[in-house]
Amino acid sequence: MAQVVTYEEFGATGDGVTDDLDAICAAHEHANARGLRVRSHPQATYHLGRRALTVKIATDTDWNTSRFTIDDTDVEDHKASIFEVCSLLDAESVPIDRLRRDQAQVPVRPRRDCYVAVRNDRVRRYIRRGLNQNRGVPQRDCFVLRQNGSVEGAIDWNYETITEIIVRPVDATTLFLRGGVFTTVANSMKQETGYNYWARNIRITRSNTEVAGLTHYVVGETAVGHPYRGFLDIAQCADITLRDCFVSGHKTYMTIGSAGKPVSMGTYDLHANEVVNLRLVGCRMNHILDRTRWGVMATNFCKNILLEECVLSRMDSHMGVSGSYIIRRSTLGHAGLNAIGRGTLLVENSTLYGRALVSLRGDYGSTWEGEVAIRNSRWIPACGEPCQPYLIAAVNDGMHDFGYPCYLPSSVSIDRLFVDDRNHIDGYEGMYLFSDPDGDPARDTELPPPPERPHALAPCRVVTLGRLTTASGKRARLSPNEQMRKHTRIIEEGNAKSSDC
Repeated sequence: MAQVVTYEEFGATGDGVTDDLDAICAAHEHANARGLRVRSHPQATYHLGRRALTVKIATDTDWNTSRFTIDDTDVEDHKASIFEVCSLLDAESVPIDRLRRDQAQVPVRPRRDCYVAVRNDRVRRYIRRGLNQNRGVPQRDCFVLRQNGSVEGAIDWNYETITEIIVRPVDATTLFLRGGVFTTVANSMKQETGYNYWARNIRITRSNTEVAGLTHYVVGETAVGHPYRGFLDIAQCADITLRDCFVSGHKTYMTIGSAGKPVSMGTYDLHANEVVNLRLVGCRMNHILDRTRWGVMATNFCKNILLEECVLSRMDSHMGVSGSYIIRRSTLGHAGLNAIGRGTLLVENSTLYGRALVSLRGDYGSTWEGEVAIRNSRWIPACGEPCQPYLIAAVNDGMHDFGYPCYLPSSVSIDRLFVDDRNHIDGYEGMYLFSDPDGDPARDTELPPPPERPHALAPCRVVTLGRLTTASGKRARLSPNEQMRKHTRIIEEGNAKSSDC
Protein backbone atom coordinates (compact mmCIF):
# COMPACT_ATOMS: atom_id res chain seq x y z
CA MET A 1 0.00 0.00 0.00
CA ALA A 2 1.30 3.49 -0.90
CA GLN A 3 2.37 5.51 2.14
CA VAL A 4 1.57 8.85 0.49
CA VAL A 5 -1.80 9.77 -0.98
CA THR A 6 -2.02 12.11 -3.99
CA TYR A 7 -4.96 14.12 -5.27
CA GLU A 8 -4.45 12.78 -8.77
CA GLU A 9 -5.20 9.23 -7.58
CA PHE A 10 -8.73 10.43 -6.84
CA GLY A 11 -9.28 12.31 -10.09
CA ALA A 12 -7.76 15.77 -9.61
CA THR A 13 -6.52 17.35 -12.84
CA GLY A 14 -4.55 20.27 -11.43
CA ASP A 15 -5.13 22.31 -14.59
CA GLY A 16 -6.35 25.43 -12.76
CA VAL A 17 -9.76 25.30 -14.46
CA THR A 18 -11.45 22.03 -13.49
CA ASP A 19 -13.05 21.93 -10.04
CA ASP A 20 -10.79 19.59 -8.05
CA LEU A 21 -12.50 19.97 -4.67
CA ASP A 22 -14.31 16.59 -4.80
CA ALA A 23 -11.09 14.76 -5.59
CA ILE A 24 -9.17 16.57 -2.86
CA CYS A 25 -11.90 15.77 -0.33
CA ALA A 26 -11.87 12.08 -1.30
CA ALA A 27 -8.08 11.90 -1.05
CA HIS A 28 -8.08 13.23 2.50
CA GLU A 29 -10.96 10.96 3.53
CA HIS A 30 -8.89 7.99 2.35
CA ALA A 31 -5.74 9.26 4.10
CA ASN A 32 -7.57 10.02 7.35
CA ALA A 33 -9.07 6.52 7.52
CA ARG A 34 -5.65 4.90 7.10
CA GLY A 35 -3.34 7.35 8.84
CA LEU A 36 -1.50 8.21 5.61
CA ARG A 37 0.29 11.36 4.55
CA VAL A 38 -0.98 13.48 1.64
CA ARG A 39 1.18 15.15 -1.00
CA SER A 40 0.02 17.37 -3.85
CA HIS A 41 1.71 17.61 -7.26
CA PRO A 42 4.36 20.37 -7.20
CA GLN A 43 3.45 21.72 -10.69
CA ALA A 44 -0.33 21.53 -10.28
CA THR A 45 -2.82 24.37 -9.94
CA TYR A 46 -5.95 23.11 -8.19
CA HIS A 47 -9.22 25.00 -8.60
CA LEU A 48 -11.30 24.69 -5.43
CA GLY A 49 -14.68 25.52 -6.93
CA ARG A 50 -17.81 27.21 -5.61
CA ARG A 51 -19.36 24.38 -3.59
CA ALA A 52 -19.91 24.36 0.18
CA LEU A 53 -17.68 21.31 0.68
CA THR A 54 -15.19 21.22 3.57
CA VAL A 55 -12.12 18.99 3.25
CA LYS A 56 -11.17 17.35 6.56
CA ILE A 57 -7.41 17.15 7.13
CA ALA A 58 -6.26 14.84 9.93
CA THR A 59 -2.83 13.68 8.69
CA ASP A 60 0.40 15.38 7.61
CA THR A 61 -0.08 17.21 4.32
CA ASP A 62 2.61 18.54 1.98
CA TRP A 63 1.34 21.11 -0.51
CA ASN A 64 4.94 22.07 -1.45
CA THR A 65 4.86 24.43 -4.48
CA SER A 66 1.34 23.53 -5.63
CA ARG A 67 -1.05 26.39 -6.36
CA PHE A 68 -4.68 26.62 -5.30
CA THR A 69 -7.28 29.01 -6.73
CA ILE A 70 -10.26 30.10 -4.58
CA ASP A 71 -12.71 32.08 -6.71
CA ASP A 72 -15.14 33.93 -4.41
CA THR A 73 -17.05 35.75 -7.15
CA ASP A 74 -19.79 33.09 -7.03
CA VAL A 75 -20.11 30.56 -4.17
CA GLU A 76 -22.79 28.35 -2.60
CA ASP A 77 -22.04 29.31 1.02
CA HIS A 78 -19.55 32.05 1.85
CA LYS A 79 -19.51 31.03 5.52
CA ALA A 80 -18.19 27.51 4.82
CA SER A 81 -14.49 26.69 5.21
CA ILE A 82 -12.70 24.91 2.37
CA PHE A 83 -10.31 22.99 4.64
CA GLU A 84 -10.55 22.06 8.32
CA VAL A 85 -7.54 20.65 10.17
CA CYS A 86 -9.17 18.46 12.80
CA SER A 87 -8.47 15.69 15.29
CA LEU A 88 -9.75 12.12 15.02
CA LEU A 89 -9.51 11.44 18.76
CA ASP A 90 -12.67 10.40 20.59
CA ALA A 91 -14.21 13.02 22.85
CA GLU A 92 -13.68 12.93 26.60
CA SER A 93 -15.94 13.92 29.47
CA VAL A 94 -14.43 16.18 32.12
CA PRO A 95 -16.79 16.81 35.08
CA ILE A 96 -15.93 20.36 36.14
CA ASP A 97 -18.76 22.38 37.69
CA ARG A 98 -16.89 25.39 39.10
CA LEU A 99 -13.57 27.19 38.74
CA ARG A 100 -11.79 30.11 40.35
CA ARG A 101 -9.49 32.70 38.90
CA ASP A 102 -5.87 31.49 38.52
CA GLN A 103 -6.78 28.02 39.73
CA ALA A 104 -3.77 25.80 39.02
CA GLN A 105 -5.20 22.34 39.71
CA VAL A 106 -8.56 20.56 39.36
CA PRO A 107 -9.65 17.24 40.93
CA VAL A 108 -10.03 15.57 37.52
CA ARG A 109 -7.64 13.18 35.76
CA PRO A 110 -8.36 12.92 32.02
CA ARG A 111 -6.98 9.98 30.02
CA ARG A 112 -5.18 12.45 27.75
CA ASP A 113 -4.20 16.09 27.96
CA CYS A 114 -7.29 18.03 26.92
CA TYR A 115 -8.17 21.45 25.60
CA VAL A 116 -11.07 22.79 27.69
CA ALA A 117 -13.35 25.77 27.03
CA VAL A 118 -15.92 26.84 29.62
CA ARG A 119 -18.82 29.34 29.58
CA ASN A 120 -21.12 31.03 32.04
CA ASP A 121 -24.01 32.45 30.03
CA ARG A 122 -25.35 34.27 33.08
CA VAL A 123 -22.48 36.77 33.14
CA ARG A 124 -21.62 39.22 30.34
CA ARG A 125 -18.09 40.46 29.65
CA TYR A 126 -16.51 42.69 26.98
CA ILE A 127 -19.51 44.99 26.70
CA ARG A 128 -18.25 47.00 23.79
CA ARG A 129 -18.43 50.77 23.61
CA GLY A 130 -18.44 53.01 20.55
CA LEU A 131 -19.60 52.68 16.96
CA ASN A 132 -19.59 48.87 17.18
CA GLN A 133 -21.29 48.83 20.58
CA ASN A 134 -22.93 45.63 21.83
CA ARG A 135 -24.26 43.86 24.94
CA GLY A 136 -21.09 41.86 25.47
CA VAL A 137 -20.48 38.12 25.32
CA PRO A 138 -20.92 35.30 27.86
CA GLN A 139 -18.04 34.90 30.30
CA ARG A 140 -15.60 32.34 28.94
CA ASP A 141 -12.20 30.78 29.45
CA CYS A 142 -9.98 28.24 27.73
CA PHE A 143 -7.07 26.21 29.09
CA VAL A 144 -5.18 22.95 28.75
CA LEU A 145 -5.99 20.33 31.37
CA ARG A 146 -3.06 17.96 31.82
CA GLN A 147 -3.41 14.30 32.78
CA ASN A 148 -2.22 15.12 36.31
CA GLY A 149 -5.02 17.67 36.75
CA SER A 150 -2.83 20.75 36.33
CA VAL A 151 -4.11 23.76 34.40
CA GLU A 152 -2.08 25.52 31.69
CA GLY A 153 -3.44 28.90 30.65
CA ALA A 154 -4.40 31.12 33.56
CA ILE A 155 -8.14 31.11 34.27
CA ASP A 156 -9.37 34.70 34.05
CA TRP A 157 -12.68 34.60 35.92
CA ASN A 158 -14.50 32.92 38.79
CA TYR A 159 -17.13 30.32 37.83
CA GLU A 160 -19.73 29.45 40.43
CA THR A 161 -21.75 28.14 37.51
CA ILE A 162 -20.56 26.60 34.24
CA THR A 163 -23.35 26.52 31.67
CA GLU A 164 -21.27 24.95 28.88
CA ILE A 165 -18.03 22.99 28.70
CA ILE A 166 -16.17 21.87 25.56
CA VAL A 167 -13.47 19.20 25.91
CA ARG A 168 -11.15 18.27 23.04
CA PRO A 169 -8.32 15.76 23.60
CA VAL A 170 -4.88 17.02 22.54
CA ASP A 171 -3.07 14.83 20.00
CA ALA A 172 0.33 13.70 21.28
CA THR A 173 2.05 14.21 17.92
CA THR A 174 2.28 17.35 15.81
CA LEU A 175 0.37 17.51 12.53
CA PHE A 176 2.35 19.37 9.86
CA LEU A 177 0.74 21.33 7.05
CA ARG A 178 3.52 22.43 4.68
CA GLY A 179 3.70 24.71 1.67
CA GLY A 180 0.96 25.65 -0.77
CA VAL A 181 0.42 28.88 -2.70
CA PHE A 182 -3.21 29.98 -2.36
CA THR A 183 -4.84 32.80 -4.31
CA THR A 184 -8.26 34.16 -3.32
CA VAL A 185 -10.24 36.04 -5.95
CA ALA A 186 -12.02 38.36 -3.51
CA ASN A 187 -15.76 38.68 -3.07
CA SER A 188 -17.64 41.78 -4.19
CA MET A 189 -20.64 41.30 -1.90
CA LYS A 190 -22.92 44.32 -1.37
CA GLN A 191 -24.56 44.92 2.00
CA GLU A 192 -25.08 48.44 3.29
CA THR A 193 -25.63 47.68 6.97
CA GLY A 194 -23.77 45.33 9.30
CA TYR A 195 -21.06 42.75 8.75
CA ASN A 196 -21.29 39.52 6.78
CA TYR A 197 -18.04 37.69 7.38
CA TRP A 198 -16.68 35.27 4.81
CA ALA A 199 -14.77 32.07 5.50
CA ARG A 200 -13.63 30.18 2.35
CA ASN A 201 -10.51 29.46 4.32
CA ILE A 202 -8.40 26.96 6.24
CA ARG A 203 -9.87 26.42 9.70
CA ILE A 204 -7.72 24.79 12.39
CA THR A 205 -9.37 23.09 15.37
CA ARG A 206 -6.75 20.38 16.05
CA SER A 207 -4.37 21.04 18.92
CA ASN A 208 -0.67 20.51 18.30
CA THR A 209 -0.61 21.68 14.67
CA GLU A 210 2.11 23.51 12.73
CA VAL A 211 1.53 25.34 9.44
CA ALA A 212 4.82 26.01 7.67
CA GLY A 213 5.65 27.85 4.46
CA LEU A 214 2.08 28.54 3.34
CA THR A 215 1.49 31.56 1.07
CA HIS A 216 -1.79 33.42 0.59
CA TYR A 217 -2.49 36.14 -1.98
CA VAL A 218 -5.65 38.21 -2.50
CA VAL A 219 -6.59 39.52 -5.96
CA GLY A 220 -9.65 41.00 -7.65
CA GLU A 221 -10.79 43.38 -4.90
CA THR A 222 -13.32 45.91 -6.22
CA ALA A 223 -15.01 49.06 -4.89
CA VAL A 224 -17.34 46.90 -2.76
CA GLY A 225 -16.85 43.78 -0.68
CA HIS A 226 -17.33 42.21 2.72
CA PRO A 227 -14.76 41.11 5.26
CA TYR A 228 -13.03 37.77 5.79
CA ARG A 229 -12.73 36.14 9.20
CA GLY A 230 -9.22 34.91 8.42
CA PHE A 231 -7.68 32.73 5.74
CA LEU A 232 -5.93 30.86 8.52
CA ASP A 233 -8.69 30.74 11.14
CA ILE A 234 -7.68 29.00 14.38
CA ALA A 235 -10.35 28.14 16.95
CA GLN A 236 -10.69 26.28 20.26
CA CYS A 237 -7.42 24.39 20.36
CA ALA A 238 -3.92 24.58 21.86
CA ASP A 239 -0.27 24.62 20.84
CA ILE A 240 -0.51 26.08 17.34
CA THR A 241 2.51 27.32 15.38
CA LEU A 242 2.47 29.32 12.15
CA ARG A 243 6.00 29.27 10.74
CA ASP A 244 7.43 31.10 7.72
CA CYS A 245 4.00 31.84 6.25
CA PHE A 246 3.29 34.72 3.85
CA VAL A 247 -0.06 36.50 4.24
CA SER A 248 -1.84 39.44 2.62
CA GLY A 249 -3.59 42.58 3.79
CA HIS A 250 -7.15 43.16 2.60
CA LYS A 251 -8.77 46.31 1.27
CA THR A 252 -10.76 48.28 3.85
CA TYR A 253 -14.50 48.62 3.23
CA MET A 254 -17.18 50.57 5.08
CA THR A 255 -20.56 49.64 6.54
CA ILE A 256 -23.13 51.02 8.99
CA GLY A 257 -22.32 49.80 12.50
CA SER A 258 -24.54 49.02 15.47
CA ALA A 259 -24.57 52.69 16.53
CA GLY A 260 -26.08 53.66 13.16
CA LYS A 261 -22.93 55.38 11.88
CA PRO A 262 -20.35 54.44 9.23
CA VAL A 263 -17.52 52.17 10.43
CA SER A 264 -14.62 50.41 8.78
CA MET A 265 -14.96 46.65 8.39
CA GLY A 266 -12.16 44.54 9.80
CA THR A 267 -11.05 41.82 7.41
CA TYR A 268 -8.21 39.49 8.39
CA ASP A 269 -5.83 36.99 6.89
CA LEU A 270 -4.93 35.57 10.32
CA HIS A 271 -7.50 35.03 13.06
CA ALA A 272 -7.51 33.11 16.35
CA ASN A 273 -10.32 32.52 18.86
CA GLU A 274 -9.93 30.77 22.21
CA VAL A 275 -6.45 29.39 21.56
CA VAL A 276 -3.93 28.40 24.24
CA ASN A 277 -0.27 28.84 23.24
CA LEU A 278 -0.27 30.53 19.83
CA ARG A 279 3.10 31.09 18.13
CA LEU A 280 3.90 32.96 14.94
CA VAL A 281 7.52 32.53 13.85
CA GLY A 282 8.99 34.11 10.72
CA CYS A 283 5.59 35.10 9.27
CA ARG A 284 5.61 37.96 6.82
CA MET A 285 3.63 40.19 4.48
CA ASN A 286 4.25 43.10 2.10
CA HIS A 287 3.27 46.77 2.39
CA ILE A 288 2.95 46.93 6.16
CA LEU A 289 2.64 50.75 6.04
CA ASP A 290 -0.23 50.81 3.52
CA ARG A 291 -3.23 52.27 5.36
CA THR A 292 -5.64 51.27 2.60
CA ARG A 293 -5.18 47.68 3.85
CA TRP A 294 -6.77 46.48 7.09
CA GLY A 295 -4.48 45.18 9.85
CA VAL A 296 -3.67 41.57 9.08
CA MET A 297 -4.28 39.76 12.39
CA ALA A 298 -6.79 39.64 15.23
CA THR A 299 -7.37 37.36 18.22
CA ASN A 300 -10.00 36.88 20.93
CA PHE A 301 -9.90 35.07 24.31
CA CYS A 302 -6.40 33.65 23.80
CA LYS A 303 -3.75 32.56 26.31
CA ASN A 304 -0.01 33.04 25.70
CA ILE A 305 0.79 34.61 22.33
CA LEU A 306 4.28 34.83 20.82
CA LEU A 307 5.34 36.71 17.68
CA GLU A 308 8.98 36.07 16.79
CA GLU A 309 10.87 37.35 13.73
CA CYS A 310 7.62 38.41 12.06
CA VAL A 311 6.85 41.35 9.73
CA LEU A 312 3.13 42.16 9.91
CA SER A 313 0.94 45.25 9.65
CA ARG A 314 -0.79 44.59 12.98
CA MET A 315 -1.11 42.34 15.99
CA ASP A 316 -4.38 42.81 17.86
CA SER A 317 -6.08 41.17 20.82
CA HIS A 318 -9.73 42.25 20.68
CA MET A 319 -11.41 40.52 23.60
CA GLY A 320 -8.45 39.67 25.70
CA VAL A 321 -5.21 37.78 25.93
CA SER A 322 -3.84 36.56 29.24
CA GLY A 323 -0.61 35.03 30.45
CA SER A 324 2.17 36.24 28.14
CA TYR A 325 1.89 38.48 25.08
CA ILE A 326 5.36 38.68 23.53
CA ILE A 327 6.58 40.57 20.45
CA ARG A 328 10.22 39.63 19.84
CA ARG A 329 12.57 40.49 16.95
CA SER A 330 9.56 41.59 14.90
CA THR A 331 8.29 44.56 12.89
CA LEU A 332 4.70 45.79 13.17
CA GLY A 333 3.33 48.29 10.65
CA HIS A 334 0.77 51.07 10.47
CA ALA A 335 -1.93 49.38 12.60
CA GLY A 336 0.58 48.53 15.31
CA LEU A 337 0.25 46.56 18.52
CA ASN A 338 -3.16 46.43 20.20
CA ALA A 339 -3.82 44.87 23.58
CA ILE A 340 -6.57 44.07 26.06
CA GLY A 341 -6.08 41.59 28.87
CA ARG A 342 -3.81 40.72 31.75
CA GLY A 343 -0.39 39.27 32.43
CA THR A 344 2.94 40.31 30.92
CA LEU A 345 3.16 42.26 27.67
CA LEU A 346 6.72 42.30 26.34
CA VAL A 347 8.11 44.13 23.28
CA GLU A 348 11.73 43.18 22.70
CA ASN A 349 14.24 43.82 19.90
CA SER A 350 11.43 45.04 17.65
CA THR A 351 10.42 47.96 15.41
CA LEU A 352 6.90 49.38 15.54
CA TYR A 353 5.18 51.98 13.33
CA GLY A 354 1.81 52.42 15.06
CA ARG A 355 0.49 55.78 16.23
CA ALA A 356 1.04 54.44 19.75
CA LEU A 357 3.65 51.84 20.56
CA VAL A 358 0.99 49.97 22.55
CA SER A 359 -2.67 50.80 21.96
CA LEU A 360 -4.97 49.63 24.77
CA ARG A 361 -8.29 49.33 22.97
CA GLY A 362 -10.74 51.97 24.16
CA ASP A 363 -13.80 50.06 22.91
CA TYR A 364 -13.02 47.41 25.55
CA GLY A 365 -11.96 49.75 28.35
CA SER A 366 -8.21 50.13 27.68
CA THR A 367 -7.50 47.54 30.34
CA TRP A 368 -4.20 45.75 30.89
CA GLU A 369 -3.99 44.14 34.32
CA GLY A 370 -0.30 43.45 34.74
CA GLU A 371 3.08 44.57 33.48
CA VAL A 372 4.34 46.10 30.25
CA ALA A 373 8.04 45.84 29.36
CA ILE A 374 9.75 47.44 26.35
CA ARG A 375 13.37 46.52 25.65
CA ASN A 376 15.91 47.32 22.96
CA SER A 377 13.30 48.49 20.45
CA ARG A 378 12.54 51.27 17.98
CA TRP A 379 9.29 53.16 17.51
CA ILE A 380 8.42 55.38 14.55
CA PRO A 381 5.11 57.01 15.59
CA ALA A 382 2.39 57.15 12.91
CA CYS A 383 4.78 55.68 10.31
CA GLY A 384 6.90 58.83 10.57
CA GLU A 385 4.12 61.36 9.91
CA PRO A 386 3.86 64.45 12.15
CA CYS A 387 1.89 63.68 15.31
CA GLN A 388 1.86 63.98 19.09
CA PRO A 389 3.28 60.60 20.15
CA TYR A 390 1.80 58.63 23.06
CA LEU A 391 3.76 55.52 23.94
CA ILE A 392 0.71 53.84 25.52
CA ALA A 393 -2.70 54.97 24.27
CA ALA A 394 -5.75 54.52 26.52
CA VAL A 395 -9.32 55.86 26.42
CA ASN A 396 -11.65 55.23 29.37
CA ASP A 397 -13.46 58.00 31.26
CA GLY A 398 -14.87 55.58 33.87
CA MET A 399 -18.47 56.05 32.75
CA HIS A 400 -19.09 52.72 30.97
CA ASP A 401 -19.45 49.23 32.42
CA PHE A 402 -17.39 46.89 30.23
CA GLY A 403 -18.29 43.90 32.37
CA TYR A 404 -15.07 43.96 34.40
CA PRO A 405 -12.86 46.39 36.32
CA CYS A 406 -10.39 48.22 34.08
CA TYR A 407 -6.71 48.82 34.79
CA LEU A 408 -3.81 50.65 33.29
CA PRO A 409 -0.65 48.52 33.52
CA SER A 410 0.42 48.34 37.16
CA SER A 411 4.02 48.85 36.06
CA VAL A 412 5.79 49.84 32.87
CA SER A 413 9.52 49.31 32.33
CA ILE A 414 11.41 50.81 29.40
CA ASP A 415 15.04 50.11 28.59
CA ARG A 416 16.87 50.94 25.36
CA LEU A 417 13.99 52.42 23.40
CA PHE A 418 14.60 54.84 20.52
CA VAL A 419 11.65 57.03 19.45
CA ASP A 420 11.98 58.53 15.98
CA ASP A 421 9.96 61.72 16.52
CA ARG A 422 11.93 63.92 14.12
CA ASN A 423 8.70 64.71 12.23
CA HIS A 424 6.38 66.33 14.74
CA ILE A 425 3.59 68.85 15.09
CA ASP A 426 4.14 72.58 15.57
CA GLY A 427 4.84 73.55 19.16
CA TYR A 428 5.98 70.02 19.98
CA GLU A 429 7.33 69.68 23.52
CA GLY A 430 8.07 65.96 23.53
CA MET A 431 6.37 62.58 23.60
CA TYR A 432 4.09 61.34 26.37
CA LEU A 433 4.35 57.94 28.02
CA PHE A 434 0.54 57.78 28.38
CA SER A 435 -2.31 59.49 26.57
CA ASP A 436 -5.10 61.17 28.52
CA PRO A 437 -7.70 58.41 29.19
CA ASP A 438 -10.39 61.09 29.71
CA GLY A 439 -9.93 62.58 26.28
CA ASP A 440 -8.95 61.81 22.71
CA PRO A 441 -5.48 60.28 22.40
CA ALA A 442 -5.03 62.13 19.10
CA ARG A 443 -5.22 65.49 20.86
CA ASP A 444 -2.94 67.03 23.44
CA THR A 445 -5.83 68.37 25.50
CA GLU A 446 -7.31 67.51 28.86
CA LEU A 447 -11.08 67.36 28.97
CA PRO A 448 -12.95 68.12 32.19
CA PRO A 449 -13.35 64.83 34.10
CA PRO A 450 -16.87 63.52 34.80
CA PRO A 451 -18.11 64.41 38.31
CA GLU A 452 -18.46 60.72 39.24
CA ARG A 453 -16.72 57.65 37.83
CA PRO A 454 -18.65 54.47 38.66
CA HIS A 455 -16.19 52.38 36.62
CA ALA A 456 -12.96 54.29 37.15
CA LEU A 457 -9.80 53.14 35.40
CA ALA A 458 -7.16 52.05 37.92
CA PRO A 459 -3.96 54.07 37.43
CA CYS A 460 -0.47 52.89 36.59
CA ARG A 461 1.63 52.84 39.78
CA VAL A 462 5.21 52.99 38.54
CA VAL A 463 7.17 53.60 35.34
CA THR A 464 10.82 52.56 35.33
CA LEU A 465 12.91 54.33 32.70
CA GLY A 466 16.21 52.97 31.54
CA ARG A 467 17.65 54.35 28.31
CA LEU A 468 14.92 56.16 26.36
CA THR A 469 16.21 58.39 23.55
CA THR A 470 14.34 60.52 21.03
CA ALA A 471 15.31 61.83 17.60
CA SER A 472 13.99 65.26 18.60
CA GLY A 473 16.18 65.30 21.70
CA LYS A 474 13.14 66.21 23.79
CA ARG A 475 12.49 64.56 27.12
CA ALA A 476 9.54 62.20 27.58
CA ARG A 477 6.62 63.39 29.70
CA LEU A 478 4.25 61.23 31.69
CA SER A 479 0.76 62.26 30.54
CA PRO A 480 -1.45 65.30 29.92
CA ASN A 481 -3.80 63.81 32.54
CA GLU A 482 -3.44 65.53 35.93
CA GLN A 483 -4.72 62.60 37.98
CA MET A 484 -2.24 60.25 36.37
CA ARG A 485 0.58 62.62 37.23
CA LYS A 486 -0.54 62.45 40.86
CA HIS A 487 -0.70 58.66 41.09
CA THR A 488 2.15 57.40 38.88
CA ARG A 489 5.73 57.38 40.08
CA ILE A 490 8.62 57.46 37.63
CA ILE A 491 11.95 55.89 38.54
CA GLU A 492 14.92 56.76 36.37
CA GLU A 493 17.48 53.99 36.48
CA GLY A 494 21.15 54.85 36.55
CA ASN A 495 20.77 57.69 38.99
CA ALA A 496 17.96 56.05 41.05
CA LYS A 497 16.12 59.34 40.92
CA SER A 498 12.36 59.73 41.21
CA SER A 499 10.83 62.13 38.72
CA ASP A 500 7.53 63.21 37.23
CA CYS A 501 9.20 63.82 33.85
